[in-house]
Amino acid sequence: MQNRLKEFRESEGWSQGELARRLGVSRQTINAVETDKYDPSLPLALRMAKLFACQVPDLFIDHWEAEVD
Repeated sequence: MQNRLKEFRESEGWSQGELARRLGVSRQTINAVETDKYDPSLPLALRMAKLFACQVPDLFIDHWEAEVD
């Protein structure tokens, strides 16, 4: 899964710490998401999308394709 969290965060001019504060998580959590070491929970992904006024698939791009029989 590819994420665009850093791109969205930087477009707002926010540090990782500022984004973490706004979301109620640690800066380490934001860093782990941005560096693909952690996939956020659904509630956190929804809060991120709401904060950036976008849809979850705009932030997190899943390249998985279902196999067709």
